[in-house]
Amino acid sequence: MSAVPPSVPEDLLRELAPQALGAVVRRYGHFALAEDAVQEALLAAATQWPKQGVPAEPRAWLITVAARRLTDLLRSEQARRRREEVVAGWTPDPWAPAADRPPADSDDTLILLFLCCHPSLSPASQIALTLRAVGGLTTAEVARAFLVPEATMTRRITRAKQRVKDSGVPFRLPHGPERERRLGAVLHVLYLIFNEGYASTSGPSLHRAELTAEAIRLTRIVHRLLPDDPEVAGLLALMLLTDARRPARTGPDGALVPMAEQDRSRWNAAFVAEGVNLVTAALSRGRPGPYQLQAAIAALHDEAPTAEETDWPQITALYERLMDMSDNPVVALNHAVAVAMSRGPAAGLARLERLRHDTRIADDHRLHAVRAHLLERSGDHAAAREAYEEAARRAMTLPQQRYLRARASQRP
Repeated sequence: MSAVPPSVPEDLLRELAPQALGAVVRRYGHFALAEDAVQEALLAAATQWPKQGVPAEPRAWLITVAARRLTDLLRSEQARRRREEVVAGWTPDPWAPAADRPPADSDDTLILLFLCCHPSLSPASQIALTLRAVGGLTTAEVARAFLVPEATMTRRITRAKQRVKDSGVPFRLPHGPERERRLGAVLHVLYLIFNEGYASTSGPSLHRAELTAEAIRLTRIVHRLLPDDPEVAGLLALMLLTDARRPARTGPDGALVPMAEQDRSRWNAAFVAEGVNLVTAALSRGRPGPYQLQAAIAALHDEAPTAEETDWPQITALYERLMDMSDNPVVALNHAVAVAMSRGPAAGLARLERLRHDTRIADDHRLHAVRAHLLERSGDHAAAREAYEEAARRAMTLPQQRYLRARASQRP
């Protein structure tokens, strides 16, 4: 979304943008043209509202302006096509509700999220389209977030829109098993966006606060619309409990500070309290899923007064439940850490040996960093130094590389 004058609440336009887009797509179809029309309506709002004031019904105002612009775009399209082709391709569904009156049992923002996470798209395309259409980020902002050229991201988003269009999927919430599958994709995309923001996979920074904030904002929307889904609540709790530690993750020079050494007084207490309440309520429903279990682990970390008082046996048990649900090497790596903390470094190193032959994680710097830490705890400082150096060579961000090299240099 373009820069907004100070007198126009940017949060308001960011919240209304996906609602307006969803309403226009639901009524007229054709994602790409509808998005262009909504972007022009947002630009008009940013220009006119500072002078004329925010209208009483800002959502309806945006939809009306976007619908008018879409009409202009369709007329241009008609000029390039034969009339009968245009009539067949662009006539609105006569049974669809009016664009400014969403169905009572759905929300256009949620439907738009489902649309952006269509199973025909790759995860990378789902993320890009979600941030562009629902998050309101410009293509340039999405490209910067994932460290690719803007032209590359433009092509990725354009292809994603075309695939959604070609799929012919109707603009409505799926039902039954299909809804469960699609909701899983939505939550996974939000989870990936958050993780990329909290632990950047490459680049000069350890985290990108704009991505974590956007993931939390979008997950709050899904939770508001699906308040009884425990996994939605679990994912929101996991994000809040994890992001609560962000203020203490880096020192004044930007260096990485591991959790055991963080100043816990700097953690976001409001996020911790909200996350604990969310996951406690979700688990009480008796349907623990992977996001709820991860949130429960995060809550145990956040509620511990000190690193030494962390309930590692309980964390170990929760990771074992997660491992029963899926064959995830990162979960297995975290389980090895928990085992080491609750049963001793030798037990953790034995678990790591199994992972060293898993091609999904064998080349990941985290495996070598964990091995270095456990070797250090076991007293094998020479082997720990070598493992820290290997981890530093494989790390993708500068703060991680500096931290791991510093740990290696401290070993005799």
